[in-house]
Amino acid sequence: MTNSPDLKAVQAACQAFPERFKTLYLGTCSQDGQPEASYAPFVTEDGQYYVYLSDLARHSANLRHNPLCSVLFIEPEDEAQHLFARKRLTLRCAVRECERSSEHFENVLDLFEARFGKFMEAIRPLQDFRLFELSPQSGSYVAGFAKAYALEGQDLTTVRHRQEQGHQSPDRASANRLSEELSP
Repeated sequence: MTNSPDLKAVQAACQAFPERFKTLYLGTCSQDGQPEASYAPFVTEDGQYYVYLSDLARHSANLRHNPLCSVLFIEPEDEAQHLFARKRLTLRCAVRECERSSEHFENVLDLFEARFGKFMEAIRPLQDFRLFELSPQSGSYVAGFAKAYALEGQDLTTVRHRQEQGHQSPDRASANRLSEELSP
């Protein structure tokens, strides 16, 4: 595993990864610091992720009180080559609520309607729903064992192979077992 990865290919794979999904996992914190994991359908526009959430959902209140969240896209278990190294993209995001009376709000909800169909017609006018814009600030992409990357910079286009600390085997036999286990 001494070969240097093609970081441009990693960047392209990372950018394409969320396109496989219609929902994202959302990590938020309540006003009193309690963590909450949830999920939400999403759309994207200009590198931003949008979620349309009911006030009945705790993650909606969490995003209003703490304008930071974590977003996770993860390879389904049944598609993973190895469950300990599922492909995943984690994004740390700044959050902004979109003004309901704005043209931008209507344009993004049009994207939701195009993607999710008639159900959006039913919930679009509901006043207890809010549209949140999630702006990625940094992130990480894991494509498998020893294939972890940090995402930084403008539009997360700076990709760095995270190899500051490799997997530590106590002896050669353990290292060999790990190599055999990871071989395709």
